[in-house]
This record gives sequence, C-alpha cells and structure tokens, in this order.
Amino acid sequence: MADHEYDYDVIIVGCGVGGHGAALHAHSQGLKTVVFSGGDVGGTCVNRGCVPSKALLAAAGRVREMSDADHLASFGITTSGVTYERQKIADHAKNLANNVKKNLGNSLTALGIEIVEAKGELLAPHTVGLQGSDKKLTAKNIILAPGSIPFVPPGVTADEKTVYTSDGGLNLETVPEWVAIIGSGYIGLEFSDVYTALGSEVTFIEALPDLMPGFDREIAKMAERLLIKPRKIDYRTGVFASEVTPGIPGVKPVTIKMIDAVTKEHVETLEVDACMVATGRVPNTKEMGLEALGVETNRGFVAVDETMRVLTKEGGEVVEGLWCIGDANGKFMLAHAASAQGISAVENIVGRPHVVNHEGIPAACFTHPEVAFVGLTEEQAKVRAEEQGFTLGKSMGYFKANSKALAELESDGIAKVLFNKETEEIVGVHIIGLHAADLIQECANAVAAKSTVRDLAMMVHTHPTLCEVLDSAFKGAVGMAAH
Repeated sequence: MADHEYDYDVIIVGCGVGGHGAALHAHSQGLKTVVFSGGDVGGTCVNRGCVPSKALLAAAGRVREMSDADHLASFGITTSGVTYERQKIADHAKNLANNVKKNLGNSLTALGIEIVEAKGELLAPHTVGLQGSDKKLTAKNIILAPGSIPFVPPGVTADEKTVYTSDGGLNLETVPEWVAIIGSGYIGLEFSDVYTALGSEVTFIEALPDLMPGFDREIAKMAERLLIKPRKIDYRTGVFASEVTPGIPGVKPVTIKMIDAVTKEHVETLEVDACMVATGRVPNTKEMGLEALGVETNRGFVAVDETMRVLTKEGGEVVEGLWCIGDANGKFMLAHAASAQGISAVENIVGRPHVVNHEGIPAACFTHPEVAFVGLTEEQAKVRAEEQGFTLGKSMGYFKANSKALAELESDGIAKVLFNKETEEIVGVHIIGLHAADLIQECANAVAAKSTVRDLAMMVHTHPTLCEVLDSAFKGAVGMAAH
C-alpha cells in the first residue's frame, strides 16, 4: 500500500528493460507502482537494439553458413546456392520487436501495475508530471530509467536513410553495395556481420589507433583475424569522420570527409552508398526536469552512489527518494545491467542493502563467431595486480581441442581466464568462438559467487560440449590436465 502522503510507493520513469525489471520487483515487494512508458514499452533494447538486431544476425548468419560451400562440403553437403528476401528479414526483426514489446506490456498490466503512456518530468521532490498536461503524480521513491539515444558526432548529418544510426539500420531498408561504419565497437561489428553476410562491402572508420578499442587486445587480434580479414571489410584507424553528407540512393553517394585524429588534417574523402554511425550512445536525460531537484549532469549522465541513489553531482549530496538506473547513470550501458540495477534499487528502497557488482556483469557481441567477456581485460588486470600487489595468472582453453567444436567444424576460438594466483579468484574471462555469449554465463556466475578457479576445475562439465573449453582453462589454472 502506498504511503498516505503519496499517490504511489514507487514511480518509474522509463519502461525499457531496466524500468520493466524494477517495476516487476517493486510489485513483488508489495509496493504500489506506476510506470511512465513515454509510449516506448521495451525501450531501446526491445524496439531499436538488442532484440531486433539478434533477429537480423540470426537470419544473416544462416545466409552466411549456407553460402559457405567449402564448409558445407566438409559435412558432405552440397547446395545450389542461397538467396534471401531483404524485406522478409526486416519484417522478422520488426515482428520480433513488436511481439516482445507487447509481452512486456502485458506482463505489467496482468499484475495490475499501471502504465502511463506520457513521458514523465520531475517537477519537485517526490513529484512527476505528465509532459503535455497539468497532471502530476507523487511517490515516496522515484526511479529514473530513461535509457540512452545514439550519439551523432558533430559534422555528421544523419537522415536515417543513407546516413543512419542503429535506429535506422535495424529497419534494413536496403542492403548497400558499400557501407561505411563509423566506430568499431559492438554495434559496428554486429552490423558488419549482417551486411557482409548479405553481400555488402564494409569500411570501418575508427578514431582510435586500433579496431575494437574496448576489447581485450588478444581477443581483438583474433577477432580481426576471424571477423575482419576473411570478409569484404577494410578499415581506416586514427581518423575522424569530420563531415558526413547524406546521398540519394542510386543518384548521389554519401560523402565522408576524414581528418587525422591527431593533426586534424584532411586525409581522405570516401564516397559510399550508405554510412552507419555507431559511435556510442548518450543518456536520454534532457527534459527530465533534473534541475528542479538540483541535479547537475555530466555530459547527460546522472551521478549515483553504489546503491543507485541520485547525487546532486559527482561526489555531491544524496537526493532523497530519487534513484537512477541503466544507461543514464553510465555505470555499465547494457540492458541486463539496467535490470540488475533496477532490482538493486528496489532492494535498497525496501531496506535490504544491496550493491551491484558490475565486474560480475557479462557482455557479448553476437557476431559469427561470438565474442563475450566478464570482468577486466588483461591490460586492466595487469594494472590492478600491480596496484594491489598480487600475481596475475592466465590460463587458456582452445576450441580446436574441443570435440563438439570439431564436430561443428567451428574450431576457431579461445577462452582466456585471468585470475589472482594467491586467492585463485577470477579477475576476468574472455571468449571468442562458437556460442561464446552463452558460455560466458558460467564465468559471470562464478565471479558473482566468488568461486575460485579451483572450485570450477573440480566441477563436472558435460561431455561433449563447448563448455569443456572453459573446463580445460579452469583446470590449467591450477595445474590439472583436461582430457
């Protein structure tokens, strides 16, 4: 029941994966809850991100596999080639997103959780107004979950037709002959996987000196060997796309002017059929009324403490009854991280202290093959080992020594386990290979439970499965042999 002073116990502003998870947990704890969806149940993940992109990757992956005559021949399979219908692939992604969105909405209304279609705006402490009306609602606690939007750098004009962000790219309105992708992180890599499978040539434009700058360097090198070099992909590194001008399909190309990232001198101009802007995301916190509660953002990010309570600024005072989860706080910009933070915020609201261990949250890139990790990169782990005075251990598992991977004729890949040699606790795990996104969960659970590599080495792994790649790495970490 709501506190008699307020309309609700909890107001949640935003209904993406984070807001949805927070709403379900709040309801389960007996809190009267209302969610401002802003007409966007499911948020970026469901409507313009994780979910539809997986549909495109699934379809494109099948095209890639069935187009690889040599690979199929090794199984004794021959085909007369493969064709695809672009619109039906696009429809698959759209239909999936719509179905998941509908199911998320139904999961709230079935429990009696109210959904307000309007966007919410902070008006005063404990008070949220409905944008576009004079109506306002009050709650003892307000959880902000507005998510993020694609970042479009200065000089880039995105018409979402020939120059587009991931929002436009997921519509798959065309399969360009030549597409430039600005940024080589997870989003750019996944789209390069889709485009090259469907027949496009791709050029990456990366401002930093190396491709995949956020990846563990050893994994990035293998990813370049498996995901870049064998495909119709080239790249430019150390350059900014300083000016991008949309084109007209079939009439005028997209023009991309590039400058050196250091000297800022013009180095090259590309003319391509399309350009995708995959330069990261920024918080969707404008027009939320944060200033009404004295909250200062940093590039749009809302400062929070470890329990998700909003601070007036980084290192500032706690704003009573106000919480912020997901991309808007910038701690870990992934949908499942937002959900974890939402559940954690509710735990703290009901008086059970909880802190999310962000180093135990896994991440994945759904290319073919997949890339996944949890915890620190080897470069970060070396720095921590030096700072904290422990010896860093490293153990490898190889897909080429795995029976299941060999049966699938997919033996490219490695699993790398980083650990503290003194305590044997896991510091980080990085995998590239078949079903890496599924394999990483065991490692994330181990980090969360503080299991040691010795604990894991003594656990029985099903034979013959891909998880034995990890089993061999865990055993190797403690001097055991895997068969």
